[in-house]
Amino acid sequence: MSLKTHRLHETDFHEILIVKPSSLGDVIHALPAVGAIRRRFKKARISWLIKSEWGPIIDGHPYIDEVLAFPFSWQSLQDMIHAVRRRSFDLVVDLQGLFRSAVLGFLSRAPVRIGLANSREGAPFFYTDCVTIPQGIEHAVDRYRRVSMALGASDDQVDFAIKPLTEAITSVDRLMAWAGLLKSAPFVLIHPMARWENKKWDRERFAKLGDWLVGEKKVSLLFVGSHEERSEIDQIISSMKQSAVNLAGKTSLIELAELSKRAYFFVCNDSGPMHLAAAMGTPVFALFGPTDPKKVGPYGSRNTVIRKEVDCTGCRRDRCIQEKKCMNSILVEDVIEEISGRWGEIEETGRSWK
Repeated sequence: MSLKTHRLHETDFHEILIVKPSSLGDVIHALPAVGAIRRRFKKARISWLIKSEWGPIIDGHPYIDEVLAFPFSWQSLQDMIHAVRRRSFDLVVDLQGLFRSAVLGFLSRAPVRIGLANSREGAPFFYTDCVTIPQGIEHAVDRYRRVSMALGASDDQVDFAIKPLTEAITSVDRLMAWAGLLKSAPFVLIHPMARWENKKWDRERFAKLGDWLVGEKKVSLLFVGSHEERSEIDQIISSMKQSAVNLAGKTSLIELAELSKRAYFFVCNDSGPMHLAAAMGTPVFALFGPTDPKKVGPYGSRNTVIRKEVDCTGCRRDRCIQEKKCMNSILVEDVIEEISGRWGEIEETGRSWK
């Protein structure tokens, strides 16, 4: 243990600022590390600086005392500076690792500012302490946990602790009734969207998979997504022979968390809702192409990644130059085979398997 690490292990911080503005998946990935920090500093007040659209996922969260939510625009810069200076923070944990997050931490005037040594855009220049990640630790959840360990936190517990409040539970009850589902009825969620176009599996293949799930496995099928994604999901459902319900735009983030918690399983591309479902303990079947599931896949042993190795797999390009070769190589039969391989487990334990 270095002298610096020993110093952090010995210090008892009281006002802690977490800086992790976005995006949905990244915020969820940070929760276990923040939970470890909460257990390490039980009496501390923990504030989280976050982008407004993702704030609801940590509103009322047991790890967080205060949510500082802002649009993260030039117009909101002065308000963000005021927010990080309003309290006398003695520790800033920058889990975003970019110039703007590091500068906001620096402007808080906190005497200790910690982040990852490989943060980008010159962010480590603004830290007092940098955490080097040992070789072999790849997933974002585990990388963030190394920061909490550098502060003396234990690494023996990984808990996302997203617990929807009564309002969200009641709202999902109403939504399921509107969709014609009983509380005990088995249903599957599909989120066929992604932020990058080349992360998306073919719409017709999602339709064929949906027909198999409803026709062969006799489960109800619900599609989820944002309001902006509703029309594209309508196109998928219109291609199906079986019936399905489009809930795109009808759930808040925390309601989607509750709905995911009740589902048999969740089928998706690499996306934020994938991480939310995995955090709720819902088994995920995730289709991957340009991104690396070892680093950004659904976290946990109950999840299944479906990926085909082609010459450009894992390119990490947000725009494809090979006509989505990686995603198009995943056949409907491949996904059916993976789901069928776990169906005995699904039938045996039902929704309680989570």
